[in-house]
Formats: sequence, structure tokens, C-alpha cells
Amino acid sequence: LSFIPGGLDCSISFVSHVLGKVCIHGRQKEILGVLVPHLTDLTKSDCIWQRICWRLVECVPDRWMEAVVLGFVQRAPGADALSRLLGNLVVKNKKAQFVVTQKMLLLQYSHMTAVLQNLLGYLSLDNLRRTLLLRVLQELLETWSSSSAVKHSPPEQQLYISKAILICLSHLKEPEIESCRQELLTSMMQGVKCHLDSSLPQVRRLGMVVAESISLKINTEGPVLKFEYEEDDETRELKSFLAQTPSSCDVFSIPEDDRSEKTNAALPVVSESKEKPHTAAAVMPDEELDAELDSDDDLIPYDMSEDKELKTKAPVYIRDCIEVLTGSGSEDLDKWEATIKALDSLVRKNPAAVREVSVELAKILLHLEEKTCIEGFVELRQRAQVAVLTTDPIPVAKYLTSQFYSLNYSLRQRMDILDVLVLAAQELSCPKFHGKTKPYGAQKTSIQLLPRSDSSKDWKRIVDERIKGKTRRFNMGQSHVELASRPNKFNSVAGHFFFPLIQHFDRPSTTFDLLGEDHLVLGRLVHTLAILMYLAVNTVAVTAMGKALLEFVWALRFHTDSYVRQGLLSCISSLLLSVPVERILADMTEELLETQSWLGDVVEKDPDGDCRRLAVQNLLLMENLKKKLEAIPS
Repeated sequence: LSFIPGGLDCSISFVSHVLGKVCIHGRQKEILGVLVPHLTDLTKSDCIWQRICWRLVECVPDRWMEAVVLGFVQRAPGADALSRLLGNLVVKNKKAQFVVTQKMLLLQYSHMTAVLQNLLGYLSLDNLRRTLLLRVLQELLETWSSSSAVKHSPPEQQLYISKAILICLSHLKEPEIESCRQELLTSMMQGVKCHLDSSLPQVRRLGMVVAESISLKINTEGPVLKFEYEEDDETRELKSFLAQTPSSCDVFSIPEDDRSEKTNAALPVVSESKEKPHTAAAVMPDEELDAELDSDDDLIPYDMSEDKELKTKAPVYIRDCIEVLTGSGSEDLDKWEATIKALDSLVRKNPAAVREVSVELAKILLHLEEKTCIEGFVELRQRAQVAVLTTDPIPVAKYLTSQFYSLNYSLRQRMDILDVLVLAAQELSCPKFHGKTKPYGAQKTSIQLLPRSDSSKDWKRIVDERIKGKTRRFNMGQSHVELASRPNKFNSVAGHFFFPLIQHFDRPSTTFDLLGEDHLVLGRLVHTLAILMYLAVNTVAVTAMGKALLEFVWALRFHTDSYVRQGLLSCISSLLLSVPVERILADMTEELLETQSWLGDVVEKDPDGDCRRLAVQNLLLMENLKKKLEAIPS
């Protein structure tokens, strides 16, 4: 093109066809990696070359348009360069418009953050394209606030959409925000509810960050939403998008007034309540301040270097502890605090006395609330509950499992019950070292006080350890401490922990609906059953537990919440590792064949990456069982 004599017309449609065909045949990287940098340099100061570039991409046939547009967006060094290269292509060509405003934003989520910034910055750099930017923001918010999308799309896609929303918001001007303020508010309220209902902490945190950002944009002068969450690199990156100003990528220079306006809009608003104390201090007369400062100057401080803190003695009998926690003695807060700290060791030292009042003590601890700011209160109460349950397992387990489905309990109390059952089961099934018992605090637990997004990682570790233990290795030496053989205390009580929990999950009550809105507790219940199944290896009831658990999994296998599905797949792992191969072959052959087919569907179709990985893991375990059965002589 650079050798065309001046004044002559030419057609570049042939070049456009060649470019489209090369890109669609998989050579996009090679040709655009050379072409885009050259065209970027040529279009910086030459409007003729800009028009040539526009014609070049406009003449690409629709069947090849996606590959060409995607290549330009990915390889352009910035939004301003992309604007020079593509012009108003998205306004003139419907296929390009679909790729830019729909496919790359709503149907795909693997593009880098820089690609999103190029794409949305390009839409914001021309008045004709800004209408598309507003439409894109509206569609992104509809997806973000859809409960179905939150349940069925993977967290990676939700993060991608959240980034796109915040980048769009950073490009909006004040008149545009004013025109769509009500729509933004409505979407924010719907979306934050859907995200807070999720069982995955990452999804909940995404909802909080996006809602805070929208609130900051639409309420520049009033109060804004503020959530409490732990900041990490992901949340800091999301917040940085809103603080960015588009002036750095504008090819059409934005006036200085507009730049400062956008910068001020992105800054966090300081609440009035924080400013008032400074104002009050500033207007206080100097004489009054001096009098206040000088009032204590003549007093000589006491020497308290040798003072010792008076420690309140904790009760030494279990019934005294009950009186302190429930009776008139509860008014003595120091004694109450000392009782909480000493209860764990006291219960373990007096098992006979505990068995007389075990259920009563378990009830008190379940309903016990913090009266002082004692450090680690939740852990201290939990340790005491575990001590009571391991000391008198059957009656206390019956009480706790019955209370799990009772009325008038909070979700937090129900999840506390599950935590205590798991920790006690781990302690009862844990062997002792030679010479001494492994202390409670040193035990490695696999259940958390709150569910985490990486909960299935614990199951990967558990399965890997079990596989490692069953694998023959030569010349590896002794890999672990020799354990003393002793009866498994969990053997005789496993059924009392397991079966009451699995019986009434499908019976909703007025305050508790596991199959409805309380799916967070359902997820915790499923993970608890998986752990109890794993700990029941070599027990008498393991086969009956396995059959009941398989029926439970089959009833919930299509649950919409990914955390629940992860727990169900963990249940399958526990069953395959704990139930003897002979019992699986005799009692569960048909069920496992159906389960194998379901696992194949999960691997192919489940949107959650952890679910797919767990399904593959279970299929490998089934394959190992098959090989083991084939090796047994008939």
C-alpha cells in the first residue's frame, strides 16, 4: 500500500480476505503480531493510514470477523491504539458488535485483564460507541444480579464479569451516572443479595466489593455501603479499577475539568461522623485546653512495678462449674472466665463425674454466650464440648444430633454442632503414640469454623495420604511413627454420630429448610458426613453407613450449590476408601455403576473446577478398585 502512486484509487478487500482467512486458519498470532505494531506506529500521526486500517477490517467477511477483531483487541497496546485501528467498526458491523459486546464479555471469561481494559476503553472513546458502553454495563449488571447465573457459573467467570463492571463504571461520566442511577441501584440490591446467599466465600466477597463500588459511584455525597471482609490481592485489584481514570488512554484529549471530576468521583467518601471530632477540637478555647492539661501535673504517680495480678481460682468440681455458668455465680465475671478456661482439662480429669451430668453440661455449652471479651472464647467453648462428647459419647451424641434438626436454633449453633461431632470423632478414632496420648491441641483437623472455597483441598490431601499409605514402596525406609495398636473408640459409637444426621435432611421446619434457603448448612452437613464416613474405616457399621450415604448422595446429586456438590463428591471418595472392596462388590454394585455414569457427566458438564477435579479423582479410585477385584482369584 505504501507504493501506490498519489491520486489513484485502490481496493484493499483482497488484503482483508487474506487477513481473515489467515486468522481463521490458526495463524492469527503470527500475522497480527507483526501487523498490529506497524499499523499502530503508522496511525499515530497519519489520518490516511487510520482510514486504510478502518477499511481493512471493515472489508473482512463476517465469517472471519471474530478471529480478526479478537486478534486486534488482544494485541493492541492500549485503548487509544485500538480506537485508531478499528474506528467505529462495532457501530457499522453487526458481527463485530456481537463479538465485542456479547461474546468477549458474557460468553467467554479467559481473557486477560488488559484485554478487558482495551475493549471497554475502546467503547468509551467515542460518543457513538458510548451508547454501546452503557448497554454493555446494563447487560453485565443483569448477569451479575441473576441468582441463576450466580449459582451455575464458575467463580472465575463471576470474577471476570465483576472486573468488567468496575472498568465500565470507571469510564462513566456524571451525566451518564445520573441517567441510569435508579437502574444501578436496583441491580446493586438484587445482585448483592444473590452473592451473599452463596456458600462460597470468594463469591460473597465479589458481591460485597462490586456493591461497594456501585454505591460509591451513585452516592458521591451521601452514605455508602460498607461491608466487613478480609482484603486480599483480588479485592485490591478490583478496587483499583474504579480508581483508574480513563484520561491516560484517551486519544481525544479530555479537558482537565473532566479529569479532575472523575478522579474525585473515584476517591472514597469520608463519613461526616469521622470529621466532627476534629472540628470540635479545633474550636475548643486554648485556655480550656491548657487547664485540662495542667490539672494532673502536680500528682505523683504510684510505683506499680511490683504489683501482681490477682488470679481468680477456677472451680475444681464439675457441678461447681455448672453453677458458675448457669446460677447466681455467673455474676462474678472473673470466676466465669476462669471456669471457661479450665473446663476442658477438668472434664478430662473427672470422667466419672462428667458422665453423671454430661447431657446437662452439653446443653449449657451449646447455649453459652460470651459475657466478657475473653480471648479465644469460641475455641475454648468448642474444646469443652469436644471433651464432654468424647467422655460420654452415646448420650451426648444423641442429644446433639437431635438438637441439630430442632426448632429455635440459629444456623451458627447448628454448624457448631457439626464441628463438635467431627472433632470428637477424630479424637475417638485417633490412635495413641507410644507412652502418651497425642494432645487435643496438636490434632490436625480438617473441618473449619467457616466454609472455605478451597475446602475440597482437604479432601485431596486426605485421599492422597490414604493412597500413599496403601502403595508399596521399596528402599524408602520408615516413613511414619510407629503407632500403638489399640481398639478404635469410634467403632462402637459411629452409628450414633452418623445416622441421626442423615435421617431428617428432607423435612423442612418453620425455621430450618436444608433443601431450601439454608443450603450453607446443608453444605456443612454433607462435608461432615463425608468426614464421619472416612473416620469409620474398619468399624462394624461402615457398610451400612456407606449404603445410606450413597442413597443420600444420589438424592442430592443435582444440587445447584457448588459447595454442596463438592461435599457430595467427597462423600463418594470417603465411601470408596472406607468400605471394604468385598462389601462394595456384594452390596453396592448397581449403585456404583450408576454413580460412575454420573461422575462422567460431572467431569464433562459441571461448571465448578473443584467438582470436576473431585469427580476425576473418584473415577480413578473406582478404576483402582476394578483392578484390585480383577487381581483376586475367582
